[in-house]
Amino acid sequence: MENEEIRDSVTIEDENGNEKEYHIEALFDMEEDSYALLRDGEETVLMRIEEEDSEQYLVGIDDPTEKNLILDAYQIAVEAAPADH
Repeated sequence: MENEEIRDSVTIEDENGNEKEYHIEALFDMEEDSYALLRDGEETVLMRIEEEDSEQYLVGIDDPTEKNLILDAYQIAVEAAPADH
């Protein structure tokens, strides 16, 4: 019997009402914000996790500069302390 890693998934609806399922690749905090790195096989998406009335919501990051800074910092952190497999 193979030991297969199962990841959580989340369904996201875009501005046109289309739903797409993503696997959660990573959840991480940076400064005072929390982020989710999501992948659907073809596309990787970075979203900010926001909390309101004890509910959590995923919010897209529109600013490409902000997105690149967060992804670069995440990559540096992963390279500095890789996860055990």
